[in-house]
Amino acid sequence: MDIDEMEVVDADMVGDAEQEDEAVDIDDINNGDDNVFASGKYVVKQEGEDTVHKNRSYDLSITYDFYYQTPRLWLLGYSETGQVLSEKEIFEDIMADYAKKTVTIESHPHSGRKEASIHPCNHAKVMKKIIDTIEMNGGKPEVH
Repeated sequence: MDIDEMEVVDADMVGDAEQEDEAVDIDDINNGDDNVFASGKYVVKQEGEDTVHKNRSYDLSITYDFYYQTPRLWLLGYSETGQVLSEKEIFEDIMADYAKKTVTIESHPHSGRKEASIHPCNHAKVMKKIIDTIEMNGGKPEVH
């Protein structure tokens, strides 16, 4: 069927009692391969590109560093598909001034996995920045 031959649906008429076609009863739908919406009668707008932006995410854990006698932050990163990030990918998300200086990749003391660690001497500045960012975006920092 050519697109010019398809019926135009007025958005104001959707759901209106004067609508010409009868609504499909869910009990009458055949559970086979028939698709009532594939009749060619309606056109679904196709976007030119994906408008959903996928982001990397990080788990944050905090341990106590007995040497520096202060909390220590650990970051475990995940890709858009949920895969653990490599060291290279983690450093792509960290400002060059901090990569491999303030933030290093080390073995987490409890999990044994290689994770990004923020050096304890910068813990206070980093925590302040994280909390400010959460609040700036309308969130409320919470302990879980």
